[in-house]
Amino acid sequence: MNEGAEGLTARIAPYLERCYPRDHAAVARRLAALAETYAARCRPRLVEPPTHRTGYLITYGDGIRRHGETPLHTLAAFLHEHVGDLLSDVHLLPIFPWTSDDGFAVVDHRAVNPALGTWDDIRDLAAERGVMLDFVANHTSSHSRWFQDWLAGSPGRAGYYLGRDPGFDASRVVRPRTTPLFHPFRRPDGGETEAWTTFGPDQVDVDVRDPGTLEELTDVLLGYVEHGASAVRLDAIGFLWKESGTTCLHLPQTHAVIKTWRALVDHVVPGTRLLTETNVPHAENVSYFGDGHDEAHLVYQFALPPLVLHSFVAGSTVRLSTWAATVGPVSDTATWFNFLASHDGIGLRATEGILEDAERDALVRRTRSHGGEVSWATRPHGPRSVYELNLSYLDALCTPAEARDPEVLVAKTLAAHSILFTVLGVPAVYLHSLVGSPPDLEGMVTSRINRRINRAVLDADRLDLELRVDARRRGVLTGLQHLLDVRRREDAFSPFGTQRVECLDCRVFAVRRGEGTPGELLCVTNVTGDRVRLDVRGTDVLTGTVVDPLVLGPWGCAWVRPGRQARSRNAHEGGIDHHPQPRPTAVA
Repeated sequence: MNEGAEGLTARIAPYLERCYPRDHAAVARRLAALAETYAARCRPRLVEPPTHRTGYLITYGDGIRRHGETPLHTLAAFLHEHVGDLLSDVHLLPIFPWTSDDGFAVVDHRAVNPALGTWDDIRDLAAERGVMLDFVANHTSSHSRWFQDWLAGSPGRAGYYLGRDPGFDASRVVRPRTTPLFHPFRRPDGGETEAWTTFGPDQVDVDVRDPGTLEELTDVLLGYVEHGASAVRLDAIGFLWKESGTTCLHLPQTHAVIKTWRALVDHVVPGTRLLTETNVPHAENVSYFGDGHDEAHLVYQFALPPLVLHSFVAGSTVRLSTWAATVGPVSDTATWFNFLASHDGIGLRATEGILEDAERDALVRRTRSHGGEVSWATRPHGPRSVYELNLSYLDALCTPAEARDPEVLVAKTLAAHSILFTVLGVPAVYLHSLVGSPPDLEGMVTSRINRRINRAVLDADRLDLELRVDARRRGVLTGLQHLLDVRRREDAFSPFGTQRVECLDCRVFAVRRGEGTPGELLCVTNVTGDRVRLDVRGTDVLTGTVVDPLVLGPWGCAWVRPGRQARSRNAHEGGIDHHPQPRPTAVA
């Protein structure tokens, strides 16, 4: 090994000692050698850190289809025509062959689903914008070759999965599903074996306690980097390591694996980002930053979607503002991944300890008033609890009557995204939010899959027409395009900057960004249908108009650059401070 590999080995060995006390040094050498191989094969490149210009579009590879055209080509055309550089990166949900869960039961982690395109299509996308690929590291499809070989007793797969072990105490295991933890599978010899299935019978958990399994997964991960990924999302990563008598969630070994992977991807292509997906209470979620420099580069801000929704339903930002005041910068290499909607539902686990049961019940009632559904999770020795709400986020912001009024729905959508675009971190917009899609109730009912309500496949030609003539779709897209265009021109929105939440009025969410710099902004969003007058003065960069004072109409927003004397008195009297009070700033 060269000196670089030796240094990498020394760096990851302490992490691996947590996982494999007896042979961690050998495992570290093999993983370092693997990284060296990929580094030699990859064309030299550097992934630049995210800036205020960074934003993600979240989509399936076939979220938009056109007859006779490869879906990844159709997506590329949509990005070129409607997104441009307003969102710098695209997060592709699983692009691999699959058997269930809309891509998350992966048959082959190394192959692009031919129904979507090829690895060349991915490289073409990566040549124009950042590409984040999904790594379903925790489990495979029950139809995958790995699992079928394990069932057949192949020596090469002996430690890849977890059979039922009478000596393994699973009584404390935390689940995001109500299905059984173990499911039976038929072996080729006619016998039967039970295997661990956190997410259901077609998604079989791998066993990373065997170092061979970790090495296989690492090869998959580094392969994504070689194919052009600038970021990799680690799906359901909190469940990765299993240990008897524990919750099997957020175990120290799981953190050690992520730290190892961060070191390896950075060795292959410096700057490559890892995003951890852990839909859990906020205090648990932040643990995946490690010390801010050694674990995830990006962590989902799972508390943001339900708290923004609660603000609109309750007509008060008290819960959101109180929570957001605790959120600050992480480091110069790690920050938050902010979103409102995704391919999944609106998760409520992150609101534990923040919202009261009655407040969560109000969100459930709002969801069901639209015909949406609720998904449940089990707790050890406890009753089931609401895991997520299944509905279009845009409609959840509204009452059913409001959702039928395009003007109101568009206003609420833009207000909610004003909050998303102004809080600290990197913003991500789901495709169906960007184009104002209604909930796919028929798809949910016919498939009997709750999450299908937010996963409709759009016809490209029909979408192009509707974006021109449909008031809902046109209003949402043009409004979001404007917000994104302004955002990317304001360096106050650095994902590594500061933020200070201010108490101006319980009906508004107010956050000060870039405090003490010439580009400082006070971003204020009204979550109610009231007309709100605030003692805020300056220039609204969204409209270019001077506000003296600021008056927000129903669900209005303003991003105000204060003048020399235009700082809000409320900021001094009632702000929720995350940083020391700065000196007044000059006119920008």
